[in-house]
Amino acid sequence: MNYKIQGAIKRNKKTFIICAILWVFLTIVFVSPVSLSIFQAKQGAKLGNITIFQAIGENFMHPFVSFGKIFEQGAVGDFTSFLVGFTIFYLIFFFIGFVKSAPKNEYSDIEHGSSDWSQRGEQYEILNKNKGIILAENNYLPVDKRGNVNVLVVGRIRFW
Repeated sequence: MNYKIQGAIKRNKKTFIICAILWVFLTIVFVSPVSLSIFQAKQGAKLGNITIFQAIGENFMHPFVSFGKIFEQGAVGDFTSFLVGFTIFYLIFFFIGFVKSAPKNEYSDIEHGSSDWSQRGEQYEILNKNKGIILAENNYLPVDKRGNVNVLVVGRIRFW
């Protein structure tokens, strides 16, 4: 199970940064105008004839101004509650994407034909790391070895 978490983190380092930047952007551009509009509509019911749709239209035109008005007009409570709901919704989708990007098995990111399958030099009991027939990076089949040194190549060769 540990390889799945490590593999998903390794695979998604750039995605974490992009998702964090997207969350900040959506907070300023979407959450702040909507929460300020809800607050203004509540205040408009007491003060005048402002509907929520008029407030949303005005606040979406200038999202950074509406972000500042949240603190000026005292709409921090509405903003915080809407931000918590939005963050939970965002984290659910982020977690689903994170789980889907986890490797299916331990060997999913290992190159086929490499020596990543062996540990602590156990491949050098048979192979040589300096000279011979190239098998993989830093793995050579020695030509001066006694016995059978036949090589089986698995794959395909295309002839045009």
